[in-house]
Amino acid sequence: MDKKITDIGHLTGKVLLFGGVYSNLQALKALIAVAEAEGIPPEHCICTGDIIGYCAQPEETLQTFKNWEAKSIVGNVEIQLRDDEDDCGCDFRAGSRCDNFSQQWYPYAKSKLSKDSLNYLETLPDHINFTIGNQNVTVVHGSYFNVSEFIFKSTDWSIKAKNFEATQSDIIIAGHCGLPFQHKHNDKHWINPGVIGMPANDGNPNVWYAILDATEQPTTINVRKLDYNYTLTNQLMLNGLLPESYAKTIVSGIWDNMEILPETEKQLQGKPILL
Repeated sequence: MDKKITDIGHLTGKVLLFGGVYSNLQALKALIAVAEAEGIPPEHCICTGDIIGYCAQPEETLQTFKNWEAKSIVGNVEIQLRDDEDDCGCDFRAGSRCDNFSQQWYPYAKSKLSKDSLNYLETLPDHINFTIGNQNVTVVHGSYFNVSEFIFKSTDWSIKAKNFEATQSDIIIAGHCGLPFQHKHNDKHWINPGVIGMPANDGNPNVWYAILDATEQPTTINVRKLDYNYTLTNQLMLNGLLPESYAKTIVSGIWDNMEILPETEKQLQGKPILL
């Protein structure tokens, strides 16, 4: 199937970048407040996908995002919901804890979404392109080639390089793996701003986003922590329908398991993220 790519043109000032809202309404509202405080308009706020996910308010979250009028690409979850599939398409190993948990949260999310929300998912592109300063930027979910590909900081540069070659980009903004990181090589820059719906396995309940700032040259990237009402998110998830382990992660900041992580990232569990 041909990719749907939206070019949003040349952006100036600040651009807010984030991923994985994961049905976490409290985190989304906190991020919207940040955007307003920073004077960043909704059209300069870009999500790397997976607006829907593990938490308790999928419909409310998606409608809030839609009404905010920020930009997003599709994550694997949006594609699966849009196409009326029976699983999340996360590329979890069959029979793994993540796979088993997805058999709880994905049907829950699917059951809660309105026709209006499903119609909105149809409007989301596979990728977003824009320029900032003199740099070309492409937004992907996993990778340009595979929406469900897990790419981490430790992932070999040769794999990332293929994405830059295919997109002719200077900067790639990516999501899916759940961990914020930056990886520079020569004049290319891979940025994962992190996700706002779940902690980053660092032992801290705060979550992550980034601001690309072109108010001065050269353009800078600031990766930041987001504080929000995680206690309420945790309480709402303890509804008997969602994995209690994910509700625990919301407050502990520690992932239930590290099945998707390379060894390098496994060694970082519980350690502060310095960006």
